[in-house]
Amino acid sequence: MPTTPFSTIRQQAGLTLQEVAACTNRPLETILRWENGESLPNKAILKVLTLSAKHAAQPPTGQPPAFTFIDLFAGIGGIRRGFEAAGGQCVFTSEWNPYARQTYLANFACDHPFPADITQVPVQDIPPHDVLVGGFPCQPFSIAGVSKKNALGRPHGFADATQGTLFFDVARILNHHKPAAFMLENVKNLESHDKGNTFKIIRDTLAQLGYSVHWRIINGKGFVPQNRERIFIVGFREDNGFNFDDLVIPTADAGPTMRAILHPQDGSEPAEPPYTAGPLAKVDPKYTLSPKLWNYLQAYAAKHKARGNGFGFGLVGPEDKARTLSARYFKDGSEILVSQKNNRPRRLTPRECAKLMGFDPPLIGFNQPALQKMIIPVSDTQAYKQFGNSVVVPAVTAVAQHISHYLPKSGR
Repeated sequence: MPTTPFSTIRQQAGLTLQEVAACTNRPLETILRWENGESLPNKAILKVLTLSAKHAAQPPTGQPPAFTFIDLFAGIGGIRRGFEAAGGQCVFTSEWNPYARQTYLANFACDHPFPADITQVPVQDIPPHDVLVGGFPCQPFSIAGVSKKNALGRPHGFADATQGTLFFDVARILNHHKPAAFMLENVKNLESHDKGNTFKIIRDTLAQLGYSVHWRIINGKGFVPQNRERIFIVGFREDNGFNFDDLVIPTADAGPTMRAILHPQDGSEPAEPPYTAGPLAKVDPKYTLSPKLWNYLQAYAAKHKARGNGFGFGLVGPEDKARTLSARYFKDGSEILVSQKNNRPRRLTPRECAKLMGFDPPLIGFNQPALQKMIIPVSDTQAYKQFGNSVVVPAVTAVAQHISHYLPKSGR
């Protein structure tokens, strides 16, 4: 077989043709054409494979994993980072968004199946695992059908209650593989959605599958300088005394301020185009709001203040903590604007967003597991969406470490 640029990179990454097909979500016939030089993959895929080769070149730690896990609705890998920091090994990933997949594959080795659409994956094609994790989307659950069956005395199971939602795929995987534990993450309002009915269906479904269910709302502001409340749902197949209240979460006062994540702009960090430039690594002027946008945001805030509403922009300095970073941040950056002396405020750069979500070291004066610097291979617009949809990595790490203490010692 001839040597091609693709085959060279693939071999350096230590990947089989089948593994490339799995992680790029391309048919094996396409991979064979790349291998033979009959066609070429696009630049994004070549970049991903090149990065995978660099990951493969890293020396192994020599330590066996404490547990294995699968990463569903994976986004850009925030939950995976937390569970790997707790000693776990990821053996399967699924994420449908092509831009999120690009970022994920830029930061993690492409060494296991990575299908895009979990709804199309037979459960037997998913490897055995100790823990299932995922930040599952919460589409509305309809309880009308369940209520009707109850009234008629007809039995129903998790498929009837959750069919048509992506939570069904979580349930069918748990039902087949029966891992020792799971951890699911979602927005805080999941607990109260539809007057609590949605969360009741989720809890009841997980209980039907044989799991004790625990949940806790955790605010990430003790870990990063951002108010970010999320619900973490944890379950175990064995009665092991797990208690979420035993997990100590740092208070907001103990956490860092924005100074820990803002570019210092004093030459103490190297320039990183396109975010910063020059000998002092100054933030690129493109992140400063235009006069038109700044005038609009001020007028909008004044209008709502006059009406007694709290809507408006959030202006922060180095000693402040920020509002919640959202996926809409790319539109105007209004929830987190950085004040600038003698100038209009600016948006965060994507690199600052990576730090704000705990993907990047260091958080100054705050202890966290060692992390590799996040690779951001996408546009600013996509990066803002991805970080706004992600998790606070050190908060996930704390939950993962707490879970790991209760996993069966025999592991796999």
